[in-house]
Amino acid sequence: MQYMGILLVALLLGACIASAGCTGPEPAPPTAATTTSPGTGPGSGPVSLVTQPTDAIPSSNAVTIDVGEKDYLGSVPVIFEGGFGQIHVMKITATLYSADGQIITADLGSNKGDEADLPGTRQTDRVTVDVLMDNGQTYRVADELRAYRTRG
Repeated sequence: MQYMGILLVALLLGACIASAGCTGPEPAPPTAATTTSPGTGPGSGPVSLVTQPTDAIPSSNAVTIDVGEKDYLGSVPVIFEGGFGQIHVMKITATLYSADGQIITADLGSNKGDEADLPGTRQTDRVTVDVLMDNGQTYRVADELRAYRTRG
């Protein structure tokens, strides 16, 4: 009878530890961004700061990406918030088209809370986010302008 009580306490303690959320992997550190400059060959021109409509994702594959506000240095945080389709995500790519003509790309992880900081300018920049799913389909889930905050 005493063993039954000890076993019950041990199982209850194990359930409490498992439900506390302390068993998962630690979040990945922010991903470094890659910078490229626009080319000068035919077909290449200035970076477009005009947003385009985003793709409609089926509800079973829906994910949420948060494109945050610029900080005082002009950096834009992009955070993966998860969603029903999180298990289908293969790759998330965030691209910043800066006002000075540079294109900066960073990959986010596929775990909720993964983040990339894109170094922008102190002007208005454009941020796009593309998600590649395990079925080979790529969706543009965000296409937003981020203005530098001024006093006002």
